Amino acid sequence: MESMTLKKGDIIELVIIDFADKDRCFGRLENGMGVMVSGMLAPGDRVRALIRKVKQRFIDAQALQVTEFSSDRVEPPCRYFGVCGGCKLMHVSYEAQLRYKRKKVADDLEHIGGFIGPPVAPVLPAHSTEHYRNKVEFSCSSMRYLLPEEIPLERLERPKDFALGFHAPGNYEKVLDIDYCYLATERMNDLLRLTRQFAVEQGLSPYAVKAHEGFLRNLMLRSSEESGDIMVNIVTSWHDRELMTQYADFLESSLPDERLTVVNNVTAKKNTVATGEQEYTIRGEGSMTERLGSLDFRVSANSFFQTNTRQAEVLYDEIVRVAGLRDNDTVYDLYCGTGTITLYLAKYCRQVVGIEVVESSLRDAARNASGNGIENADFFQADLKDFHSMLLQLSRYESPGVIVTDPPRAGMHPKALDTMIKLGARTIVYVSCNPSNLARDGRELSLNGYRLVSVQPVDMFPHTAHVESVACFERFVQ
Repeated sequence: MESMTLKKGDIIELVIIDFADKDRCFGRLENGMGVMVSGMLAPGDRVRALIRKVKQRFIDAQALQVTEFSSDRVEPPCRYFGVCGGCKLMHVSYEAQLRYKRKKVADDLEHIGGFIGPPVAPVLPAHSTEHYRNKVEFSCSSMRYLLPEEIPLERLERPKDFALGFHAPGNYEKVLDIDYCYLATERMNDLLRLTRQFAVEQGLSPYAVKAHEGFLRNLMLRSSEESGDIMVNIVTSWHDRELMTQYADFLESSLPDERLTVVNNVTAKKNTVATGEQEYTIRGEGSMTERLGSLDFRVSANSFFQTNTRQAEVLYDEIVRVAGLRDNDTVYDLYCGTGTITLYLAKYCRQVVGIEVVESSLRDAARNASGNGIENADFFQADLKDFHSMLLQLSRYESPGVIVTDPPRAGMHPKALDTMIKLGARTIVYVSCNPSNLARDGRELSLNGYRLVSVQPVDMFPHTAHVESVACFERFVQ
């Protein structure tokens, strides 16, 4: 069938050759026409697919049937796989996941960044592919997302008007009511079960987004590998002290050997974000301690902290390894957040300066420095887009020998990138959670006097398509 004769509604058959963006995979027809196929597929699968659109450069299709399975496929252990949007690669062997992630980084650097044969190392694997998250956020909704096997049933075992779990992909109203998450720790799964039990027994009303009514909104859980501390943050539409005390009592009596702190975030906003305008400490200290390397960090309910503690140490050790720090170096850490990378680098240089625009993060960073007895780390608030203001604020420090930047997923603002280049460090270590933006920003660095020396991907999130990378750029010596 010639590509010009293909039309919407036709059935095609092809072999999947790669993963693509937006939860799709890629393959080609015998005539060379590219096809983007939606569905839980894997490279190596042979599929029958329904054409949804025929575009000039490719075809958009929906998988109907896998007629031959890839050798990279494995049986996903989670009963919610394919419905929950979290672990979209759980059906692929871990070795294949790592190969895909390396290829994604290399392809973006080559095709978007223009790098020829980019020096991308094999991905550093995670210590564990399950139960690795130290933070999980569950949502509560008055609209339960029905599993495929439930749809034809006349009677349901669970009510349709209560769910505590994860939002269905692309649906901000409906929530998948789950019993167990393979990325959460065992104790988090216990707390999920206990919270659902308490909510049902107490008749707590779940939040309805469109109607903007209901009490229970979110359950955010944190767990510390080092200290064993567990934080429970229950997010509600209003504060009921007596009810929250009953909830904390119930959790403590059910888990008597655990070190729990319970907080209640309260918000009246019409959204599904698991934070509040007010926070009440119900039980314990209201915060917990987590350790990275030899450093202890105080983590509160709404603090940012790397969600995979052991892999964060792998990531930070890689930053230290490629940075080439010298005893007399001044180091700038851009987008420093609560100072985890800044403080991790402090013992390897003379002075480290953390720069961040969010004031609350800077307060946490200063507190973490003090708590760890680190005296050669300074933090200040600045907008990286304003170079001249930055120079004035940084005038009391030496020019940086090394800059570490760990920007948000959207990458660096062009003005912030220009500011970083003008600072003239001999080495820039770019930590990226988005390979396409690493490629985009890396291209600008390469056009402005820097050479890409190495790229080390690190797998922070097994079973997902996300990959972190530590890219090292060195300034040309004129």
